[in-house]
Amino acid sequence: MKRFACLLFLFVVLTTGAGQHVYAREVPQAQDTLYITLDAALEMALSESPIVRIADRNVERSVYAARETRSGLLPAIYASGAYSRTLKKQVMVMDFGGQSMEISVGTDNNWMGGFSLQLPLVAPALWNMVKLSALDIEMAVEKARAGKLAMTHAVKQAFYSHLLAKDSYNVLCRNYDNVALNTKRVEDKYDQGMASEFDKLRAQVELKNQRPALVAAETAIELSSMQIKALMGMDIDCPVVFEGSLAELENEVTPERVLPLQGHSLDNNPDLTQMNIQQQQLKVALKATKSAYLPTLSLTSNLQYSSMNNDFKFSNYNWFPYSTAALALQVPIFSGMKKQQQVKQSRIDMLNLEDSRIQTERTLRLNTIHCLSQMDNAAEELSSNKENMNMAEKAYAISSKQFEVGLGTWLDLSASELALTTARLAYHQSIYNYLYYLAELESLLGITHPNE
Repeated sequence: MKRFACLLFLFVVLTTGAGQHVYAREVPQAQDTLYITLDAALEMALSESPIVRIADRNVERSVYAARETRSGLLPAIYASGAYSRTLKKQVMVMDFGGQSMEISVGTDNNWMGGFSLQLPLVAPALWNMVKLSALDIEMAVEKARAGKLAMTHAVKQAFYSHLLAKDSYNVLCRNYDNVALNTKRVEDKYDQGMASEFDKLRAQVELKNQRPALVAAETAIELSSMQIKALMGMDIDCPVVFEGSLAELENEVTPERVLPLQGHSLDNNPDLTQMNIQQQQLKVALKATKSAYLPTLSLTSNLQYSSMNNDFKFSNYNWFPYSTAALALQVPIFSGMKKQQQVKQSRIDMLNLEDSRIQTERTLRLNTIHCLSQMDNAAEELSSNKENMNMAEKAYAISSKQFEVGLGTWLDLSASELALTTARLAYHQSIYNYLYYLAELESLLGITHPNE
């Protein structure tokens, strides 16, 4: 029996240990949760977002393209070689003293090799293309800056939307707790005969009506979190907690912050800046088209070695050098009116771009005025909504106390609870509106930080 008991104990220990080992192997380890602020989200989005990386690569590509264009100003050197085998030699007939003689001309093997050099000396069209490539780099840099501004704008607005969803969810949760407490009070009063069944049913229905709003708020939090993670270039399944609340940003909602932005110009707006660069590009392209009327001058030089033999004994070959140098002048005279039509097209493009720029500037100014007015309204609404929220909290506290001692009705308590929830949501909404239009205004003005 002792041996049997020892064996049974050993079997249980081994079985338990094996089960624990399998359980530890099958259960995956939970990922660590990341806590990210707005500044950290912006930093990650500007460094890890694929959109930003593509823009940076386009700048690098423009630099390589400009170097390619400038390489046309440098001399081009080519090496060449040729071999030909004479299958049938040419026969020459010569008359010697009235007798004709046939002579075969040439050798079986013909070798030739050498170098050639080409250098443009006067090339107006090429010079303008070099200037145009420099403007292409400037355009790529401006597009990269515009992409970063757009990314900053998108991350800020998505982050503020996420904070609004979280704060709204917290408000609804507090409202749900209050409604649940009031429902419990009504049920207790009903049990004591101090409330009607109608009040009890009405309170229970109101409590159940709170659940859809909570579910919608939870969905909004999840979707806004996924949007931020997508902008940051992260996996949307990565556990992340975005820190902060709109109440913590209340101090940023001040009319004094709007004053420096009111006198800010649109010179740094990415759309207008790109149009300015496009105007310069069209001017240079027009000069390049007109330069096709001008003559071009280039230098060419050749150095060749040739050898003619009937065998393949390379050590006995004699190589004969041959070299030339020449200046080539090309003067355009007539090209079927092609250049004239290209010049007219370029001038029309310049006029269209100028009109587009004027219309874009007007639209941007209108949007700027709209953002400033919305920020002013949000700042004024915040002061009013905060005062209303404080009064609604006092009114709810009084109504709750009156209902508890029997001096108030459930209808009064429900109305004060609804007013309190509405005031809290309006308070957070006014902060969100101000920050939303502030990010919009910064994007229009082309600034990354308000202190710029």
